[in-house]
Amino acid sequence: MAAEDIAELQRAKYARWSIIIVFLSLVLVAAIIICLSIGVVSIPFDQVISILLGGGSERDRHIILNLRLPRVLLGVVVGASLAVAGATMQGLFRNPMASPSVIGISAGAAFGASLALVLGVSWVSGAFAIPAMAFLFAFITLFLVYAVSRDRRGYVPVETLLLAGIAIGALFNALVSALQYFAGDKLSGVVFWLMGGLNNATWDQILISIPAVILGCSIIMTLSRDLNAIMVGEEQAGNLGINVNQVRMVLLLAASLVTAIAVSVAGTIGFVGLIIPHVLRILVGPDHRVLLPASIIGGALFMVATDTLARTIISPAELPVGIITSIMGAPFFIYLLMSRKKSMGW
Repeated sequence: MAAEDIAELQRAKYARWSIIIVFLSLVLVAAIIICLSIGVVSIPFDQVISILLGGGSERDRHIILNLRLPRVLLGVVVGASLAVAGATMQGLFRNPMASPSVIGISAGAAFGASLALVLGVSWVSGAFAIPAMAFLFAFITLFLVYAVSRDRRGYVPVETLLLAGIAIGALFNALVSALQYFAGDKLSGVVFWLMGGLNNATWDQILISIPAVILGCSIIMTLSRDLNAIMVGEEQAGNLGINVNQVRMVLLLAASLVTAIAVSVAGTIGFVGLIIPHVLRILVGPDHRVLLPASIIGGALFMVATDTLARTIISPAELPVGIITSIMGAPFFIYLLMSRKKSMGW
């Protein structure tokens, strides 16, 4: 094939990718406006747009700007974080069933938050005690997993990393259960947080979360070509001059960062990092140069939609969004298992 033909094919591919990303972005913007208008008090779309531009009545402005908009934007941050972390994990482990919880990070963050709820934390004031403890223990978990997995040469085999993550995640899950047993009158708070939800969203959480999520996503996007090479095979990636061990460590740190942020502000919300990357891989293909940004937008869209469903399905009461995502995710996970069994001839 001539060089001109290859260049033309590349341009066509990039154009297709751009169209997909722009389309998903427009759908997300439309979904945000629609979800802002839905609630116990229904506000028309044109009024929502007017409020976002500085107009509207005092009552409607309070509802949109102080109650619904922080929640929707936190949903965007959490959904994007979990989805891009899931896409990264699936690429690193070359397994479509991998997710942010696969190396125990979610379990570690859950333990940190539960500890803050049960014992109280005096060294961090106010509402930031729970996110701070969740964030701290997410990175303690990653350190432990890496310390257990690393051999004498400093190399970290994927299989050992997975097994260490499962073991340490199980340990932290057991510790969370122990905390629940001794929680006393604080049990309901622990259980509700573990279900995952965005009902306590604040502007402070958003302002703190966004820079860290942008940093993590930027690092992951920068290494998208290396992630493509690792997916083909670690030996082939090494032959291309890629330091596989170093790239894997950086990607895991970045994925852990965005996962820790999501868990620290919203609790343990399952299956987002599993469902979204897999669905978008079917739609846009396995190339992480487009799969990662598509996952970011798709995860944000999914979380905004499911949280709106969670807060309206039994209105005026509401469900934790983690219940909705688990109800959707569990059958999807079973479908993946059945498809994998069929493809492998089991």
